[in-house]
Amino acid sequence: MIQRIQTIYLFIAAGVSAGLIFVFELWKTTSDQLFYAQDDSIYLGLFLGSAALSLISIFMYKNRKSQFMLGRLNIILNFVLLGLFVYRSLNLSGESDVSEKGIGIVLPIVSIVFLVLANKAIKKDEDLVKSVDRLR
Repeated sequence: MIQRIQTIYLFIAAGVSAGLIFVFELWKTTSDQLFYAQDDSIYLGLFLGSAALSLISIFMYKNRKSQFMLGRLNIILNFVLLGLFVYRSLNLSGESDVSEKGIGIVLPIVSIVFLVLANKAIKKDEDLVKSVDRLR
């Protein structure tokens, strides 16, 4: 059913991954230039891939197991994105490129939180259906 709470959680996760990356900067370079996700195709592709997985997962409501699996895959994708941010900020020596971290670096964390909430709701629905099937 598309009107369930996991749909709202997945829609918020898709909005965070696809919409807010154009609003919040990832970091500020040493020349005071703001760096957004669309400035690098890898970051843009990972963010938009996460949003696409969330939207695909919304419309997989008839198959809860695959919806749950897509949610887990999306969580892994966001952890990879977060790992790239941590690698980029910690591996650079001194202040060669990244001067100040922006709020956009925490967007994968926000997305992960909503994806975990959605997976908990999907699991709750699956357990409810299994308990009803046992009674038949």
